[in-house]
Amino acid sequence: MGRNAYLNRKIDSDLLSWAKESERKPLLLRGARQVGKSSAVRHLAEHFDHFLEVNFELDEAARDLFAKSDLSPQRICQDLAAIYEIPVIPGKTLLFLDEIQKSLPAISSLRFFYERYSELHVIAAGSLLEFALQELPSFGVGRIRSMFMYPMSFREFLNAGDHQILLHSIQNANIRDPLSDQVHKKIIELFKKFLIIGGMPEVVSAYAYNNDLLSCQRILDDIVISLRSDFSKYKEKVPPLQLSAVFDSVAAQMGGKFVYSNVSQDYSHRQLKEGLELLKMSGLVIPVTHSSANGIPLGSEIDIKKQKILFLDTGIYQRILGLPLSDIIISDDFSLLNKGNIAELFTGLEILKSASCYEQKYLYYWHRENKNSNAEVDFVVQIGKDIIPLEVKSSSKGAMQSMRLFLEEKKSSFGIRTSLENYGELPGIKIIPLYAIGDFVNGVFSKTSVVG
Repeated sequence: MGRNAYLNRKIDSDLLSWAKESERKPLLLRGARQVGKSSAVRHLAEHFDHFLEVNFELDEAARDLFAKSDLSPQRICQDLAAIYEIPVIPGKTLLFLDEIQKSLPAISSLRFFYERYSELHVIAAGSLLEFALQELPSFGVGRIRSMFMYPMSFREFLNAGDHQILLHSIQNANIRDPLSDQVHKKIIELFKKFLIIGGMPEVVSAYAYNNDLLSCQRILDDIVISLRSDFSKYKEKVPPLQLSAVFDSVAAQMGGKFVYSNVSQDYSHRQLKEGLELLKMSGLVIPVTHSSANGIPLGSEIDIKKQKILFLDTGIYQRILGLPLSDIIISDDFSLLNKGNIAELFTGLEILKSASCYEQKYLYYWHRENKNSNAEVDFVVQIGKDIIPLEVKSSSKGAMQSMRLFLEEKKSSFGIRTSLENYGELPGIKIIPLYAIGDFVNGVFSKTSVVG
């Protein structure tokens, strides 16, 4: 595989289905910087005769064009065709408006493409798009379709490394028919490497090309530097150093409730809270919010003052934290492998990545405090109409008292334990290997769904 070859993504089939719809809305592709949004659109463009890509960050003329009072989509397309010398023909041209957050009028124009020029295929994307959408809260309600994109999942990583046979084995395994020990061990070795590499497409591509973990670490360092340099773009009144302090503290506090007073004494609580909210909007960090979990939806009974904060990617996280790679690759001791709660981070991210791209999925956990004992479940998820507790465990031992308490109190159908174990089952608890947890929770494969 060539180094710049496109890596197939889960979202590709959804993009192609959108393109084939007879009645379609302009598409808004949402996700953090460098997760592969532009590459996915360019890959889709191979199905069209013409592809017109406009980058509002680089092209001032395009920003000026959309700044005019006339937002007629026909007028806009005529001007774009003339400027870029690429024909805009409904059904044959894919129009891609990239980094659209740089032009609020361009975002506003999307509704008119739906109302007056729906036969044209239009996709917009932007790495800091959520900041612009905050200023236009109802710009395209009912007229724009959103798709959400994350770094590559473990399933996509296996596919990129030509491990389709192993992927097929995972898809066909379940609690009653687990993988053989040899196959399970081979997948675990690849899983360990994925924790180090993460899912940023540039890093996965480099590993698939040269199988060199050291070069992947250098690319991750470049990405971290690039992400930090973006802090100055988030909001002019928030100093980049303030954002950087919060960013680093997310790494330091991984696995526990995020406490503002543990970040820095140089900033007020309000400043730190604003910094964290901006990082959430950028997609670089993801909240796991406390839910009472008494009924569905889980978001109906939350306490936003109790949040655990995850990084967008395990590779970025381990570079910021400086985790020893040998502990992850060589050791069979889960406690060494799980330094910094990296397995819990992986689990949360896989739940998001395996969900439908049309759904803005949220993560929840459960925690109860009383004078005699504390109880906490790493994640609570909705599977069908059931609320299911999920714990990331360091070994096959342990009483799992918090989960048992949750099961008794909430009357859940079952609980999930995920670790380096193979598929298995205990009374009231399903054991799912970490590498399959996202697909299991979201019922992606029929044989790994709850009925398996």
